[in-house]
Amino acid sequence: MKFVTYMLDEGTQFRFGFKKDEYIIDIIRSAIWAHENNSDLNFLEIPSTLKQALQNWNTNFAKLKELDASLPAMNIHSHSSSGKPIAILEKEVQLLPPIPNPSTFRDFYAFEQHVRAARKLRGLDMHPDWYRLPIFYFSNPNALYGHGSEIPYPDNTKELDFELEFAVIISNGGSSIQKGDADHYIAGYTICNDWSARDLQREEMALSLGPAKGKDFATSFGPYMVTPDELADAWDENGKLHLRMTCHVNDQLVSDGNTNDLYHSFPAMIERASMNTNLVPGDYLGSGTVGTGCILELRPENTGGWLKKGDTVKLEIEKLGILENRIK
Repeated sequence: MKFVTYMLDEGTQFRFGFKKDEYIIDIIRSAIWAHENNSDLNFLEIPSTLKQALQNWNTNFAKLKELDASLPAMNIHSHSSSGKPIAILEKEVQLLPPIPNPSTFRDFYAFEQHVRAARKLRGLDMHPDWYRLPIFYFSNPNALYGHGSEIPYPDNTKELDFELEFAVIISNGGSSIQKGDADHYIAGYTICNDWSARDLQREEMALSLGPAKGKDFATSFGPYMVTPDELADAWDENGKLHLRMTCHVNDQLVSDGNTNDLYHSFPAMIERASMNTNLVPGDYLGSGTVGTGCILELRPENTGGWLKKGDTVKLEIEKLGILENRIK
């Protein structure tokens, strides 16, 4: 299933739904519809937000699949509860990050090609410990944007960049999770754009800290949280997820990579992230940038320069959807 957090109008309450064809099915309204039409109280127990549902995900996911199966197979847009439609055209809603208010966002550095290129630009060889340790930094969980949102151009930078990534969202939560058990803590996958102010980042990292200020003004996630069962046929014979990843800037293809180039797996990242601490439901773990997945790596002279106000950046990953934002 593909789950969303969305709003019907600017400034209104966050709502929980899932994608069905061209519609977003509202969880609360469809649960009420099932009660009114089928005398089924079971679905009214589903939490009203995705983040809350992730706290007891195995039970709630089973109920959500049952709810989906119970809905009308035809003309779903014509059904309503208490006079309000249970299905809204996706193009008529404002999609937010699947989890708009996570406790934490850890972004890893797990694609070798990108790490090698970024280090080379700083005059550095690959550090041998990179192959041993999935490393990450904490970014800002309070500066998140969804599909279709405009991204404010940050002050004090002239080198704005995108980063083509994907991420997992944590369910249930836990501490000191072992890699062999970590798949049970992945609720789903989503696209991530780790926007970067490269000149601000460069200032910090010269002082052996960062890249915090170069990153904490914006991160985009979305458009959906795609559950692992949707990707069952996308794993190759080597146990790697095989999904094409692309970025278009103003409709021009700039980046083209694949998730199967990931060196450190998400289970390895979860093991590292949960060591000596708690991962909680709704936390994001980002992959880091895929090879060729940013202007820094491709070089601005080869891509038409750094990003500018008015540019539209579209990230697309097979089976995960399209995450598009315009810079204002």
